[in-house]
Amino acid sequence: MKQIQPLSSAKAGALTGTIRVPGDKSMSHRALMFGLLAKEETIISGMLEGEDVLDTATAVRLLGGTVKAGDDGLWRVFGTGLGQIHEPDSLLDMGNSGTAARLLMGLIAGHPVSATFIGDASLTKRPMKRVIDPLTQMGAQVLGRKGGRLPLTIQGTGAVKPVTYESPVASAQVKSAILLAGLAANGTTTVIESAPTRDHTENMLRHFGVNVTTERTEDDRWAVSVQGGQMLRGCAVDIPADPSSAAFPVVAALLCEGSALRLPRIGINPRRTGLYDTLLEMGADIAFENKRTEAGEDVADLRVTYNGPLSGIDVPPERVPSMIDEFPVLAVAASCASGTTKMTGLAELRVKESDRLAKMAQGLAACGVNLEEGEDSLIIHGTGKPPAGGTLIDTALDHRIAMSFLVLGCAANDPVEIDDAAPINTSFPGFVDLMNELGAAIGAPDQDRPSLAL
Repeated sequence: MKQIQPLSSAKAGALTGTIRVPGDKSMSHRALMFGLLAKEETIISGMLEGEDVLDTATAVRLLGGTVKAGDDGLWRVFGTGLGQIHEPDSLLDMGNSGTAARLLMGLIAGHPVSATFIGDASLTKRPMKRVIDPLTQMGAQVLGRKGGRLPLTIQGTGAVKPVTYESPVASAQVKSAILLAGLAANGTTTVIESAPTRDHTENMLRHFGVNVTTERTEDDRWAVSVQGGQMLRGCAVDIPADPSSAAFPVVAALLCEGSALRLPRIGINPRRTGLYDTLLEMGADIAFENKRTEAGEDVADLRVTYNGPLSGIDVPPERVPSMIDEFPVLAVAASCASGTTKMTGLAELRVKESDRLAKMAQGLAACGVNLEEGEDSLIIHGTGKPPAGGTLIDTALDHRIAMSFLVLGCAANDPVEIDDAAPINTSFPGFVDLMNELGAAIGAPDQDRPSLAL
């Protein structure tokens, strides 16, 4: 049983320094899975070594791949090749990762093996039907709990059918699961999206030698296609630092007077930079230096400087897919901004690791922030001054909720305490130490202070 780790974050001075945030979580999952489907060796640098990715590495081993972590920081994957994965002899425990669960379901759907997926308390509540429906159309069989939730068993097929699937949700995970199943199909598989989602799968498949096409449809949608039967070639994958993880120290620096940070090798894939576009519109001083392309992905060094209070804005709803994981920390930034920040189109936040929309609204309100929560919206009325703080936050075992409120504590008038920091290790191991090295004041709660109610 994992130990509960309460933490308190107190008002900080200037946050300064150069920091390296962990490797991109989305790309780390994919590099391991694609390495499994390749026959030659895949060498991965910059891997995120968080709990979620380690669970994916374990799953890849159970499916027949060899995964080794070297003392040189490089990970080596020796795959089975497409169509050759093994039937696992134990359960696939995906921990807290919806990305790993959904993508691996797609990978397994195109192979004649059976696998049972389990996860933690949070993952077992997350919707899998959005992936089950298209994979069933392609010939896989799935048996799960009511609503298609984990635990579930998927029986793949060696005769997977190519499909043209119109996705009802803007989800890179759904798209990726279908494309991975389609790799084993006899024909072309196409996913049509109403709005473009993260394209790490397409970029990395191309890096492994697979031809993936993307085109705009006549009715202004996006069609992504893959021809089945293409073999993946093992290669070197250099994973950039995760822009979603970088968001936390970046926002903290923008809220603490005198702060100046440099963050090297941050991924700036255009479909991942919605938060940074939004912060710039709010008046943030963020510079993107030394831009380049590595392994098919755009990368830059970020320079962040405190520039006074941010200004509230209306966030365009079409920007949501490019910053879906960053809305919790954006809400923290908005709570310290001058004026109203309106965020709409946020329904997907309700089915993440927690109901992030509800949890952020509840926690910010408890910290003294004036806000309005809608079914798919959050409106925050900032005063240009830090909120009161001084409360204990129920994080619902959600790593991004936990880190967001620790960031808020750096600016709030009174310390902000979270009930459990343990889930942070799923995506950002070393987060607390890194923040404290910059000048934050995050540590064990003051035992002399009366307990605060959830």
